[in-house]
Amino acid sequence: MSTQKLEQKHVAILAADGFEQAELEEPMHALKDAGAQVSIVSPKAGKIQGMHHADKGDQFKVDLQLDKADCDDFDALLIPGGLMNPDELRSTPAAVEFAKSFAEAGKPIAAICHGPWVLIEAGLVKGRRLTSWPAIQSDIKNAGGKWVDEEVVVDNGLVTSRKPDDIPAFNAKVIEEFAEGHHEGMAA
Repeated sequence: MSTQKLEQKHVAILAADGFEQAELEEPMHALKDAGAQVSIVSPKAGKIQGMHHADKGDQFKVDLQLDKADCDDFDALLIPGGLMNPDELRSTPAAVEFAKSFAEAGKPIAAICHGPWVLIEAGLVKGRRLTSWPAIQSDIKNAGGKWVDEEVVVDNGLVTSRKPDDIPAFNAKVIEEFAEGHHEGMAA
């Protein structure tokens, strides 16, 4: 899949310590293979810790600290899952605002596993159809979203998936939506 569908596109991957490594690494490689420039944006500088479920994985270099990141410099946003990563992000006002700014600008957003927690905190799931790790379906429903059990769901520029097994389908739809670009009505 080395077609350059995403040439000239700059994608932010918003992540903190405790992200599920496959859910950052595999989409990042797919985006780069499709021609995108990809930057890991994090609340902290230096490196962030990946996880293989409950076990520590690799550390990844942060390209841009969140307080220096601006939605205007990016074309799309990707939020990997894991348990600790999205919990830290949803507890970080600047991360929530960063996600919200993509929706307000009509830019596509992708989130996998527990990643939709950030979207819930940003007020972006009401009236939207999406999926996630099954354990947070009540959180999505309570925030006004329509949760479905499918490997990948697209709702007007919002791409969501459940778990690492869904990554091939997730990556394909992420590339498709990120190539398409601007979407109206992303903001709640």
